[in-house]
Amino acid sequence: MNLFADIRALVIEALSTLQAEGALPVGLDFANVAVEPPRDAAHGDMATNAAMVLAKPAGMPPRAIAEALAARLMADPRIEAADVAGPGFLNMRLAAPIWQGIVRAALTAGAEFGRSDLGAGQKVNVEFVSANPTGPMHVGHVRGAVVGDALANLLAFAGWQVTREYYINDGGAQVDVLARSAYERYREAHGLEPEIREGLYPGDYLIPVGEALKAKYGDNLLDKGEQFWLAEIRDFATQMMMQMIREDLASLGVRMDIYSSEKALYGTGKIEAAIQRLRDLDLIYDGILEPPKGKTPEDWEPREQTLFRSTAYGDDVDRPIKKSDGSWTYFAPDIAYHYDKVTRDFDQLIDIFGADHGGYVKRMKAAVAALSENRVPLDIKLIQLVKLFKNGEPFKMSKRAGTFVTLRDVVEMAGADVTRFIMLTRKNDVALDFDFDKVLEQSKDNPVFYVQYANARVNSILRKAAEAGIDVSDVTLAGADLARLDHAAEIAVAKKIAEWPRLVEIAARTNEPHRVAFYLYELASDLHGLWNRGNEEAALRFIQDDHATSAAKIALARAVGVVICAGLGILGVTPVEEMR
Repeated sequence: MNLFADIRALVIEALSTLQAEGALPVGLDFANVAVEPPRDAAHGDMATNAAMVLAKPAGMPPRAIAEALAARLMADPRIEAADVAGPGFLNMRLAAPIWQGIVRAALTAGAEFGRSDLGAGQKVNVEFVSANPTGPMHVGHVRGAVVGDALANLLAFAGWQVTREYYINDGGAQVDVLARSAYERYREAHGLEPEIREGLYPGDYLIPVGEALKAKYGDNLLDKGEQFWLAEIRDFATQMMMQMIREDLASLGVRMDIYSSEKALYGTGKIEAAIQRLRDLDLIYDGILEPPKGKTPEDWEPREQTLFRSTAYGDDVDRPIKKSDGSWTYFAPDIAYHYDKVTRDFDQLIDIFGADHGGYVKRMKAAVAALSENRVPLDIKLIQLVKLFKNGEPFKMSKRAGTFVTLRDVVEMAGADVTRFIMLTRKNDVALDFDFDKVLEQSKDNPVFYVQYANARVNSILRKAAEAGIDVSDVTLAGADLARLDHAAEIAVAKKIAEWPRLVEIAARTNEPHRVAFYLYELASDLHGLWNRGNEEAALRFIQDDHATSAAKIALARAVGVVICAGLGILGVTPVEEMR
């Protein structure tokens, strides 16, 4: 039940009636007519811009449209007041039974409350994490993993068919470096001193790889040139790293549907097929690019290259797809990989990139637009850095990783639920501070505690009510006399519950799961506020001497719990039923 959508439908119906009566001209487009919360809650429950957006095409003063619309809306029992403000904004107040009905709707729908068919079953591919398979995942990957997984949950809740995908970057030079690093640990497993020279990966996490290599190959690879072992150790070490990465992700509650390999694109004709597709569209040519910004003519050597005409699709410059030696650039396999996704008939693609890939956004969007002939939109979310603190100081590096704090370090210290929630307390393109002391403290300033505490309070109310002999099943509570929820503070909580279905659709449209975390904090705050007022005003306490009144108030609390559990489910956080 999306109350905002229902009232918008009412506004559209009223506008259509005004057209039928001759009060408005026919042929008006109502697509931009919106119903949303007013900027100032004191002005009403909902506001519509109908008069403002229709005034010019209708050739009428906006106030005249607003006044006619207000009169028509007042004929509906759901509308308690409809007031024209300013040049033609229309503010509406809804009757109390509407808000009370929201509580019943939440209890009746249960975990499905707020679920939407917005996505209409369209197929969306969410590619995220995609870390190089050269070691354990670090704290920077944590945020991308959480954002991607929560976004996938959100889109599924809003009606999309979601595929979670991980792109294994196993086709570049970094996996050769991994092989050489693992070989040194293989030598170490045989009692030799490893030569961890500059450029190799120094982390202790490769020690088990060396031991596994010894178990498989014995001493057969010792003292042999890398031409004898590089390819085999590269594959072996990559597989072990990917197993480690899968375990890291699992510790965070993330599981992928598909793992795609960059290496699988080489030597299979897939890169060539993607480039040929662009060539057929007259988007590949041989040319000379202008010098990069900051380069002087003395620094720059112009040379002919094979280029993708990405400027035809909004990029700043055309992009090379082949190096001067005839090998592919890094961009070429990425084009092929996205072409593969396009050919898998996804209706929408989403990539979650680290902020250091910002320069890749326009060229990648251009490639997908070209390859799909603008059929498949690509949204790229950039994930800003996470700064770790403990005891007021920046958190130290991990010895096991060699150069960074690992995902597993964070999860072991803070827990998966806390980690996931905190990673969503800022928009993805804003840097985030993760303070181990603050994220574990029990206070209002800790959003995950505050939301979990609200759910625990709901469960405490249900337990006490059951002990008092009150039936607290959802079916019974949904049938309570909810007209007894007549205090402004109770109605305010019901109004916040009513925002949930709308919030789900907005967050899904914008691919912004952090909106769910923000909303849950606000809903929890409203419940805590009502609880605290009950300490001063006995009439606001959830359990009263009168069982019928208690049932109505408990129904309100339970409806809050329904929404909190649904929201935490989207975030991938397990609700807490009792605070310890």
